[in-house]
Amino acid sequence: MLLLLTLGVPAGAGQGNVRLDGLFQALHSTTDAAYAESVEEHIWEYWLDHPDPAMVRDMRAGVLSLNSDDYHSALRAFDAVVARDPSYAEGWNKRAAAHYMLGDYRSAMLDLRHALSLEPRHFGAFVELGLVYLALGDEKPALRAFDAALEINPHLGRVRAQADALRHRAAGTDL
Repeated sequence: MLLLLTLGVPAGAGQGNVRLDGLFQALHSTTDAAYAESVEEHIWEYWLDHPDPAMVRDMRAGVLSLNSDDYHSALRAFDAVVARDPSYAEGWNKRAAAHYMLGDYRSAMLDLRHALSLEPRHFGAFVELGLVYLALGDEKPALRAFDAALEINPHLGRVRAQADALRHRAAGTDL
């Protein structure tokens, strides 16, 4: 992946195991939208899982705060998560989401790059990275991030539409 190299993400890093590797293979190869959605849900469940119940509790609290638009509380929860286990990619990804919602795009970008260094197949982190670049008005790296997400998960319809719109705009042809 070209974007992984440009972001300084080591291509061999990751949190994969045989189960997760199989899910990514199924996600990439299926043409069945319902099956792809189910596989994607399993990947997200795997990413959110952690052997430490306190981590799971903090993650749930952070996600609930994010969903309730309480971004400062979410950030505190995710700060605790990444402090307790800096190798937990989803903690960094979720903390990036809180930073993004608070308008701290630099911190969001740093956290997303860290998440991707731990899990280079994190299509959600690539999507968020694209959104950060769009918020900064930088469409070329946004498109690269969206394309990287689509390379991993070709079933992201809204991301594909966003990428196509950026491509058309770059070519001077609006949809």
